[in-house]
Amino acid sequence: MRKIVVNGVDGNFGKTVAEYVLKMIPKEELVFTAPREEKLEEYKKMGLKTATADFNSPDQLKEVFQDADKVLLISMPFVGEKRRQAHKNFVDACVAGHVSQVVYTSVLSAGNPFNPSIENMDHGYTEAIIQNSPLDYIFLRNSLFAEAFITDYYRALSNNETEIEKNMGDGRVWFISRRDAALAAANALNNDLLHREVLNINGIEPLTYTNFLEIANEISGADIKYVKRTDDELYAYFDSIGVPRTTDGDFSKSPIQATSEGMVTFGTTVRAGYLDVPVSDFSKLTGRKPLTVRYMFENQEDYQLGDRHPTE
Repeated sequence: MRKIVVNGVDGNFGKTVAEYVLKMIPKEELVFTAPREEKLEEYKKMGLKTATADFNSPDQLKEVFQDADKVLLISMPFVGEKRRQAHKNFVDACVAGHVSQVVYTSVLSAGNPFNPSIENMDHGYTEAIIQNSPLDYIFLRNSLFAEAFITDYYRALSNNETEIEKNMGDGRVWFISRRDAALAAANALNNDLLHREVLNINGIEPLTYTNFLEIANEISGADIKYVKRTDDELYAYFDSIGVPRTTDGDFSKSPIQATSEGMVTFGTTVRAGYLDVPVSDFSKLTGRKPLTVRYMFENQEDYQLGDRHPTE
């Protein structure tokens, strides 16, 4: 019998992965983890095996992961040295625990050293340490989640704003739904045929932010304009409305549940064309087409970010 470990089921992404794998994989083969025991109660009631997994405690992780066939690493929701150390702890525990394969949620162009995104350093680092270990792997290089931009649009709409400021220029993005990315992760966990694979998990069509707003305005009936900003101008704007620059900041008064450093450098990445990657492996992995941005706006209640779930 296989042992499939799904980490982070307390978060928005991990919870969605859990929903999908329960439809694909016998529950006897599953182990669901979260950093705190109380976050696992609903799964215990379902008769699932659960375990606490603190990514700052490698010895504990080794015990949880021991002899697993597959272990899912959902990229940690913080940036920089703290995340890189947590990911290294994960890899070390998988090696020590004789895990057969890891599935890692990375980002498009993570292997490109010229990608200017602050997030890219963490993803490139994690991919590299996995590739230089004995572990088998599947890297799921996700495009930008449409939900982040849909949530931002409706935030502006609810505040009666007439403009949204971005530094994305006319760069194109193949937006993917977070739900589709979670479906891809669930399929990867249930796939025994893929080994040492790097897969692009892209949406169905390339859109500039102007294209994105055209769809949004058509469906909402609003007329929000796109104001193109430089990186420095956008930092100043986010500072003015109380958005923290890093994940160590205070989000309690921020109107956006994301860091300005992450958003600005991702905007730079889009503008420079690093996310305009037309090759997608989503349909081959999942057996269906990805959701369109139009569909997500037409059903926007189901395609917004939700609360932030930091993991310590």
